Amino acid sequence: MPKQATTRRATARPSPRHRALVGTVFLTRQVHFNAAHRLHNPTKSAAWNQRQYGACNNPRWHGHNYVLEVTVRGQPDAVTGYLMDLSALEKLLHTRIVSPCDHRNLNEEVGFLRGIIPSTENLVIAFWHQLVPHIPAPAQLHCVRLYETPRNYAEFFGPDVA
Repeated sequence: MPKQATTRRATARPSPRHRALVGTVFLTRQVHFNAAHRLHNPTKSAAWNQRQYGACNNPRWHGHNYVLEVTVRGQPDAVTGYLMDLSALEKLLHTRIVSPCDHRNLNEEVGFLRGIIPSTENLVIAFWHQLVPHIPAPAQLHCVRLYETPRNYAEFFGPDVA
């Protein structure tokens, strides 16, 4: 007796459910730029500046290959799973920091740094202020970290709350 073909009835299966996970995420993007600067306080004497800053007070400037890391924090979007689109964060970093600073003299050519001693400490604070108004909700700026060398960096977590 020949085998009878069995037919299966297609059963409607529910599509897999996509669910949002809850938790605070810290998302970091890294960019690079090269710039020259001189550490010099014009209100102090040449001798004071030389004692304070040493080789970093060279009147002919000196340069660094800076590495900037910017971290945002918040809850990922339930639909996209993103806290922030990383390409948007990268574009923001290039627009607000890298383009104005790359291959520039930080003392003389970067408008938002005019009148500021461009120490790594001051740079992270200045960069924070360049970025914070442009971070799209729900992300919040968490940290700006700037490596002046592979062994030296400063980080800023925003203004102190009194």
